[in-house]
Amino acid sequence: MSRIAPIALSACLTANAFAADLPIFDTHVHYGLDVWEAMSPKEAVAILRRAGIRAALVSSADDDGTLMLSREAPELVVPALSPYRKPGELASWLSDDSVPAYLEERLSKARYVAIGEFHAYGDEAVLPVFKRVVQIAKTHRLYLHADSDDDAIEHIFRHDPDARVIWAHAGFEPVDRVLAMLRKHRNLWCDLAMRGRIARGGKVNPEWRAAFVEFPDRFMVGTDTFSAERWREVEADTGAVRKWLNDLPPEIAERIAHKNAEALFSQ
Repeated sequence: MSRIAPIALSACLTANAFAADLPIFDTHVHYGLDVWEAMSPKEAVAILRRAGIRAALVSSADDDGTLMLSREAPELVVPALSPYRKPGELASWLSDDSVPAYLEERLSKARYVAIGEFHAYGDEAVLPVFKRVVQIAKTHRLYLHADSDDDAIEHIFRHDPDARVIWAHAGFEPVDRVLAMLRKHRNLWCDLAMRGRIARGGKVNPEWRAAFVEFPDRFMVGTDTFSAERWREVEADTGAVRKWLNDLPPEIAERIAHKNAEALFSQ
């Protein structure tokens, strides 16, 4: 027994070190007007770095927040363009005919990798403004970061079968529905921001473990910093994510933590 215990302890320490050092690519960060009024870009970047976040997909309402954060840390920020010009446009943007022109104007002045995060559900995704946004993403070869139900995701792929979609929060859908969508759509990826039921006590639920094993290249992590309060929780949230990632095989954990996002945004 005395010869076995040190080996077990060594394995435990190695696993814990892996979790603690695991870099994170956060695919769901916002730095909106209400946040930057409470927290400078320098302070926000310091939070991300303390959390061990190597890169972050950032969008903001309004977009100036993203650009400010990008200027502060261009090596860290991966900019996404929100259709919201100010807070409170989560529903109104879908009926605002000026949104496509706004997006085109911003795209002519700065580099972005995605449009979103945006919110659209069900048949909202067949409205003319939404269809035009999907076309803009196609023209500019941008990802669509969609906080949507599965019906709206299906509409996106009807508008553009080659669309590339990041499904925010995996739609808050049950894992069996997430798997069905991933099997159907090869250009669909999921961010796992605020999906608290993936693991319990640091142990990944069996259904989610099976999903990660089947699609190790289609999941990414995120924090969803939609408020200053959420920014103050980034380090704790990222620590909780590392804890359940440590319950996965290392090669899958690394993919979900940062390699999948790096692969997407290096194209």
